[in-house]
Amino acid sequence: MNLEYFIAKRIVKDKQYKSSVSAPIIKIAISAIAISIIMMMIAIATGTGLQLKIREKVAAFNGHIQIYKYDTNNSDASLNPISKKQEFYPKFTSVEGINHIQAIATKAGIIRNDVTFEGVIAKGVGTDYKWNYLEEFLKEGRLPDYSGKLNEEILMSDYLAKRLQLKLGDTFFTSFLKDGNSQIPNNRLFKIVGIYDSGFEEFDATYIFTDIRHIQRINKWKEDEIGSFEVFIDDFSQLREKGNEVYGKTLSTLDSKTIADDYANIFDWLALFDFNIAIIIGIMILVGGINMITALLVLILERTQMIGILKALGSSNWSIRKVFLYNAAYLITIGLFWGNLIGLGLLLTQKYLGLIKLEPASYYVKEAPVNISFDYIFLLNIGTLILCLIMLLIPSYIITKISPVKAIRFE
Repeated sequence: MNLEYFIAKRIVKDKQYKSSVSAPIIKIAISAIAISIIMMMIAIATGTGLQLKIREKVAAFNGHIQIYKYDTNNSDASLNPISKKQEFYPKFTSVEGINHIQAIATKAGIIRNDVTFEGVIAKGVGTDYKWNYLEEFLKEGRLPDYSGKLNEEILMSDYLAKRLQLKLGDTFFTSFLKDGNSQIPNNRLFKIVGIYDSGFEEFDATYIFTDIRHIQRINKWKEDEIGSFEVFIDDFSQLREKGNEVYGKTLSTLDSKTIADDYANIFDWLALFDFNIAIIIGIMILVGGINMITALLVLILERTQMIGILKALGSSNWSIRKVFLYNAAYLITIGLFWGNLIGLGLLLTQKYLGLIKLEPASYYVKEAPVNISFDYIFLLNIGTLILCLIMLLIPSYIITKISPVKAIRFE
């Protein structure tokens, strides 16, 4: 243990120090550090949490990358089937980082009953469909089972069920056009076996999930013909890169796009969160740093005589500066401790109790989601400590200007 650290420790334990003029200022500085770390943790946890949740919801209904038939005149996958017999299906082994690929088909229709009617898109899925995401949104009933014979089971959103005044177990007819030219509708009877609620009104108001074989029969497609493929990747940060790789590995008769291309307005909005988080972090570190600078200057002023004595005994300026920097680091650590304790408490409360609600029409979620990761918490703490200490190097320079003789006489 070096001398500077020992002196700094003695200053902290000094009873006179705790009851001095600097005591309330030091408490304010510690509180500022604590509040800063709380605000930064909340900003990152809620910002990244909202990004992850919305990405998951968009991917649940679309996959990360869609592959469909290339057509310069009409890119509607419901009218332009492609064969399932592709080199990349059912395993996309030629591109790393792809964990799943599934075949789907969509068809626009109208649900009409005695009360009202709603336009919907029936999304036909098969045994390869990844239900993981939608299982999380399941509110009532169960997921449809399409592993056996063709059946009438469907999954409907709570939003559509309420608007159509339907409930679990009800049956209803949906009218579809047979093809792009025919005006004769094809009526299909469906039964609700599950009701989901994703909180993403744009999707909840649109999709019902049915057996893909219904869509194939309505469109008079062959058994191996589908509307498009949905591809899921492991790392969303590589979406653009993987999207380009997938495009390069498919035939010239096929085209592909990522969900970032398809929902550019949503992902552009999400990208702004990164900038907002950076601004909040910068402001909070600046506020905490300024308060610590004030506390350090007051400490130096109160310990002017001690500085003079240490200089008279032969201590170097840098050695004395380290005494106060050690002291400041201790105060910052106290602020970080309380900030982390309170911040994690607030985040865990929101994560498990969901006290803060959001408007789904504006934010696509019903409650503020939080993403708690010890990686960013550790980096925040280390970054705050280092940056605050760097900011304190300049005001500690005032120690070099203190004269030993004047300092010893200082009252």
